[in-house]
Order: sequence, then C-alpha cells, then structure tokens
Amino acid sequence: MNIMDFNVKKLAADAGTFLSRAVQFTEEKLGQAEKTELDAHLENLLSKAECTKIWTEKIMKQTEVLLQPNPNARIEEFVYEKLDRKAPSRINNPELLGQYMIDAGTEFGPGTAYGNALIKCGETQKRIGTADRELIQTSALNFLTPLRNFIEGDYKTIAKERKLLQNKRLDLDAAKTRLKKAKAAETRASQLNSARLEGDNIMSEQELRITQSEFDRQAEITRLLLEGISSTHAHHLRCLNDFVEAQMTYYAQCYQYMLDLQKQLGRCFPSNYSNNNQTSVAPAPSASSNVIGSSALTSTSGLVITSPSNLIDLKECSGSRKARVLYDYDAANSSELSLLADEVITVFSVVGMDSDWLMGERGNQKGRVPITYLELLN
Repeated sequence: MNIMDFNVKKLAADAGTFLSRAVQFTEEKLGQAEKTELDAHLENLLSKAECTKIWTEKIMKQTEVLLQPNPNARIEEFVYEKLDRKAPSRINNPELLGQYMIDAGTEFGPGTAYGNALIKCGETQKRIGTADRELIQTSALNFLTPLRNFIEGDYKTIAKERKLLQNKRLDLDAAKTRLKKAKAAETRASQLNSARLEGDNIMSEQELRITQSEFDRQAEITRLLLEGISSTHAHHLRCLNDFVEAQMTYYAQCYQYMLDLQKQLGRCFPSNYSNNNQTSVAPAPSASSNVIGSSALTSTSGLVITSPSNLIDLKECSGSRKARVLYDYDAANSSELSLLADEVITVFSVVGMDSDWLMGERGNQKGRVPITYLELLN
C-alpha cells in the first residue's frame, strides 16, 4: 500500500513538472515569459556538435553508397548488422565480369587471339574485384565504423544531456516566473493576507535556488561532453587519413593490374592467330614503305597483325627512322608518348630498353612507344 502511495505521488509530481514545463515553453513561444539564455561558449559548442552530427551522417551515408552502389545490398547488410549476423559473401561486379570473360575466352578457344585476350582481361578483372573487396573491408573498419560509433554513441549521449539541460532550464524559468508572480501579488495584497503571501514568496525563492543549482550542474555536464567534439574531430581526421590510404592502395593496385594487362595485350598483337569465322589475307607490299615484318597479316576487320620474327629488324635498326602509326595509343604514364593513327614520327632504339618498345619523337615531344603500333618507312 505504501509503495502504491509512493508511485501515485511520484506520478503526480512528474505530471505536475511536465505541465509546468509545457506552460513555460508555450509562454516563451508566445512571448509571454522570459527565457534564460545559455552563455555564448555553450551555444557555440552546441552548434558545433549539431554541425558535426549532420555532416558526419552525410559523409557516412555517401561513403556507403560509394563502396556499395547497390541499394538492395546495403539494406541487406544493414539488416544482418542489426541482427548481429555476418552477411553472406557475394560476388562483386568486377569479379562477375571477369568470370564472364574467362568463360567466353575458354569457349572461343585459349589458342585464339581473342579468346586469349578475354581470359587475360577476365583474370585482371577478378584481381580488381579482390582489391575492391579489400577496399570495402578496410574502409568499413577504419572509417565508417568510427563515424557510426560517434552517431550512435557519443552524439546520442550529447543529445540526451542536451535535452535534460533544456528541461532544467524550463524548470528554472518556471520557478523565476512563479517568484515574480508571488512578489507582484505580495505588493497588491492587503495587510491581512501579507503573512501568508510572504510565506509563498519564501517557498518560491527556495525553489528558485534549487532549480538554479540543478541547471548550473547540468550545464557544466553538457559543456564537458561538448568540449569532447574537438577530440572527435581529431579522431575522425586520423580515420580519414586511413580511408585515403586505403583508396590510394586500391587505385595503385588497379593501375598496376591494368598496366600489366596492357603489356600482355600488346604482346598479343604480334602473334599470328586463327579465326574460324574470318580469313586472314596477306596485304599487297607497298613500294613506298616496308611494313614491320614481311609476314604482317590483315584481317577483315582491318587489324594488322605482325610476325614477331620480323620485329627484330626494326629493333636492331641503327640511327633514327621514320615510322607511321598504325593505331591510336594513349600513354600510360609520362615516360610514354601518345600516338594518333596515320601520323608519322621519328623512332630510334635505346640500349637497355624493353624489347617491345622504341623511343619515339614528335617535335619537342619524346617518349616510349610500342613497336607493334608502328610501320617502318623506307
């Protein structure tokens, strides 16, 4: 019975406090009550925390989109995370493309130029897929997880204490309002009721002191939590650096994979190949030019395939020679020279250079060029 009485009294007290706060908040909105303003430093800290929360959420969500563009996959990963279960591993897009290329190359025949190239491209795509998977795992661990911990942990604590501070402020202002009304009533009261009203005034002053003390204590707690935002920024800076390093590693791996693939495909050009659906024919010799390798083949698609045994003639030629570019070529780095089909450049060999390359020169521009893209002129 005593416990029930206590619960009823506590419920009534809580209801009274809630009603008092609601009245104070409404009167403030209507301009009928004064509002205690927080100090400028605390206001700045609150603004900084809110700004940090908003931008952290945006960065976190967009990073998730960057790492996993498929919204259905993101939802599935979110559900598994909430269930505290590991999401099933799925093949990513580069790996799937790589597998398709390998299967196609195998069916076309690894001995054909196209089939061989497809298999090489497929293997490279699967390596890129593996690198992509490593990027996602590293970024999730070192970048997304700390951001999510802030949103779901630190900021929730800040929001809770901030709400409590707001309630303490409403209690304080409600006590100020009641004291102000009590003093106003005392000045208007008659001599008969003055003693009773003075007692009400004393109670209002005691209530004001209590609410002021609680408000000050809560303001200090909130301030200490908010000052930790600077440490949060420093931590997120380190996480951002980890994310950048993960991306740098990923793109460097992809660049190296594609560079190796380009060299492998470049070595495929001088290889004779058979095509079941097309017949290769030898081009008529030109009186004004000597095609690199007398056994160069031209397919019905116009691609010139040069025999590797005759490339030695161009590689071992002394001095500089003029050469016509057979195909467009984009330089992979600053040491190479980009080429346009049908343009004429000067080429010469350099001691120690890879056997598949020559040094090309066009005006003031100079760089390495693949010999399989050239036709040596007389």
